[in-house]
Amino acid sequence: MTERRITGMHVFFGFLGAFGVIIAVNFTLAYSAVKTFPGVEVKNSYIASQTFDDRRAAQQKLGWKVEATHAQGQLRLSIRDDNGRPVKAAQIHATVGRATHVREDSQPEFRFDGVSYVAPLELSDGNWNVRMRALSADGTEFQQRVVLIKE
Repeated sequence: MTERRITGMHVFFGFLGAFGVIIAVNFTLAYSAVKTFPGVEVKNSYIASQTFDDRRAAQQKLGWKVEATHAQGQLRLSIRDDNGRPVKAAQIHATVGRATHVREDSQPEFRFDGVSYVAPLELSDGNWNVRMRALSADGTEFQQRVVLIKE
């Protein structure tokens, strides 16, 4: 029986194979991350930051609390004031989607039923984001990302 010896070429190809796998995995993950990124949140973050504190203070002054639920093909957004009473906004718009991609994004049409905003929408199980914008009766813009876990 002949003895096998590890030569410099064996070690070189071993390192080449190991680092080749690492680099291939990194490129695959980087490509996947860039491909599924939803995109730009604001056109100019510096300009948006200049009015952030004023917008946040106005929004907090409204005292609205928002909750999202989903049952039997209905998405329900409940907006309550500081006293727990339902709020009817002058305008409401929302985008419902996953946090990781925009393929399943939808913009449901809400109607106010006297208690909350309801829209027909089928959702599969998992983590969903409801990115909502509403306008109060006095013209204050309210925006919030509400996390909805559908089980």
